[in-house]
Amino acid sequence: MSSGHSPEAAEIDPEALIARIVQSQDRSAFEALFIAFAPRIKTYLMLRGASPDRSEELAQETLLLVWRKAASFDPERASLGAWMFAIARNMRIDALRREKSARNYALSVHEPGVEETTPHTASEAAQTQARLREAMAELPPEQMEIVQLSFYEDKPQAEIAAQLGLPLGTVKSRLRLAVAKLRGRVGALS
Repeated sequence: MSSGHSPEAAEIDPEALIARIVQSQDRSAFEALFIAFAPRIKTYLMLRGASPDRSEELAQETLLLVWRKAASFDPERASLGAWMFAIARNMRIDALRREKSARNYALSVHEPGVEETTPHTASEAAQTQARLREAMAELPPEQMEIVQLSFYEDKPQAEIAAQLGLPLGTVKSRLRLAVAKLRGRVGALS
């Protein structure tokens, strides 16, 4: 019976891997770093309340950012693990803020009765809703479908991607484009 440690695992030095990524954009070093840290980062995010799918998305986004920002790692300030977990924590906070902002935006547009106190504000809300409906009607069908699944059915992007058989990046891009179009159209007319 073995001790449970492979010789390869014992040889992995995360700081040497990040150095290889910085020096030569070594993809095999990134792959080894990804294999070593992605499961830990996903678990960390799940322990902080993210769903398994969202944790996986955020872990991948974290490690992609590690790849892009590898040169900014400073071993004098923190260990590589601490640096990556700080990135993951910040990604989680940013994701929560974006989700909250999107929900608040959707609620403010779709539930005007909550703050209606005067006929003037009721009229403005009705006009905003009408502009939103018009803007949504102008969205391409593939963007509209993702907006409906995301905002009306409150499905996570990973679930939407699986349901539609699309890459996660495509879902994110279409949603981002749709929201930008809607904000531009509704905001430009207010």
